Amino acid sequence: MTRSKLTISEEKGFTIVELVVVVGIIGILAAVAIPKFQQYKLRAMDAEPQSDLHNLFLACKAYWGDKTGASNCTMAVAQGANYGFASNTDVTVTVSGTNETAFSATAQHSASTNIFTLNSAGAISKL
Repeated sequence: MTRSKLTISEEKGFTIVELVVVVGIIGILAAVAIPKFQQYKLRAMDAEPQSDLHNLFLACKAYWGDKTGASNCTMAVAQGANYGFASNTDVTVTVSGTNETAFSATAQHSASTNIFTLNSAGAISKL
């Protein structure tokens, strides 16, 4: 048996041009994906204070249902054992008004500059 010698055209592998093209495509994909990831991260951080405001409103509505709308719903009442409100650790929630018709609250995530408000109707808006 004779053994044939391999020629250059029969060798397997990638050329430098093919590798550069692949690295370029990966770089373009990364350049597009990183800003999108930052946007998703910011939206997730903004969802936490909105969720906390909604949960606070539900706890206060339960409190006003048990008592009267003229009763004051404070953070201590909402966080009590009967109503169970607990905010996320990275979110600061502040209650301004206390009775059902004048109720308002604000919330902000520690890593975001956006502040959200809650009014007595339960509507959440961005300041």
